[in-house]
Amino acid sequence: MKLLRYGPRGKEKPGMLDSSGAIRDLSKVVKDIGGDVLTQAGLKKLAKLKPEKLKKVPGKPRLGQPVNPIGKLIAVGLNYADHAAETGSPIPAEPVLFVKTPNSYAGPNDPVTFPRGATKMDWEVELSIVIGQRARYVSKENALKHVAGYTICNDVSERAFQIDRGGSQWIKGKFCDGFAPLGPWLVTADEVKDVQDLRLWTDVNGQRMQNGSTKTMIFGVAHLVSYISDFITLDPGDVIITGTPPGVGLGKKPTPIFLKPGDTVELGIEGMGTQKQLFKPFPNK
Repeated sequence: MKLLRYGPRGKEKPGMLDSSGAIRDLSKVVKDIGGDVLTQAGLKKLAKLKPEKLKKVPGKPRLGQPVNPIGKLIAVGLNYADHAAETGSPIPAEPVLFVKTPNSYAGPNDPVTFPRGATKMDWEVELSIVIGQRARYVSKENALKHVAGYTICNDVSERAFQIDRGGSQWIKGKFCDGFAPLGPWLVTADEVKDVQDLRLWTDVNGQRMQNGSTKTMIFGVAHLVSYISDFITLDPGDVIITGTPPGVGLGKKPTPIFLKPGDTVELGIEGMGTQKQLFKPFPNK
């Protein structure tokens, strides 16, 4: 299944895609696409539905983040060896973790506004894990049983905030408003044949910048779910974004390339759709 949320910000309704790619309304079946829906029992209930019998949503409505509420969003840094190399960072011995906060969450095609003083805005396409079953101290062998599905995140980053203004404080360049566009939809785990063999890509103003594969992750999905569950309980509706392949602006040689107001970023993951964001200037009013 492909589950989503559509409508104006703050008034989104739950939906699913039918076999033709049309949105079908789920609001008479579930209140939202939250943790209760993403459990094994909740997904089993939805899987019994016949989408063609649900109301078809006309037009092309705005899409919101495909999960709501998100209990917590945990991010993994430097999780592709070639990305670590392009940024001049050593390959980590253990996963590098930080968080994004609710003000960061956005729909997949919502515009992103430059924060005041931003000078080094960057892009990062990332596979995102959505938890469906509570996980605490789970083994790698059992970790994928706790995954409801997957989606896409653009881990938007402001490198001056992240690195130049205190490099040990990554979160300053990661948790700004709108810095975690998610979606366009959640693809349930049963539809993903091999999560460690998915192509990821990013285009900036139509030019291919990132072209990678989850094959080259340092720490795979099962490892991350298991590892993080040793530190904190993962609950249904939590999201883990798993790092980005090479090709970010910071890593461009000989000179880094950063986003400018008016630029567009389009990114996608094989089988999971695409996102597209317009980057807008800070409103100097």
